[in-house]
Amino acid sequence: MFDVVDGKRLANGRMFCDMGRGSSDGIRCDTDGNLWAAAGDGGDGYDGVHVFAPDGQLIGKICLPENCANLCFGGAKRNRLFMAASQSLYALYVNTRGAQLP
Repeated sequence: MFDVVDGKRLANGRMFCDMGRGSSDGIRCDTDGNLWAAAGDGGDGYDGVHVFAPDGQLIGKICLPENCANLCFGGAKRNRLFMAASQSLYALYVNTRGAQLP
């Protein structure tokens, strides 16, 4: 995470969050500024999706029985989370909407 100085440069680089064991590949943000990160290679209770608040605090997890490699928000209201895992595609309606560029 960085601070943007004068709208031109980055400063004060620091860690946003620590996911512990395993790894993350795909990330997306929702309209509340939360970061949704695909998680894998960590085992039971780790594999799936980790959700972080704008300050980097873990606020939720979606546990899957396999690694999650990528994710995206979709559907008419962008409130359906699609999770691409090792051998499966999962979908779940969530109580937020995926952020979208203007």
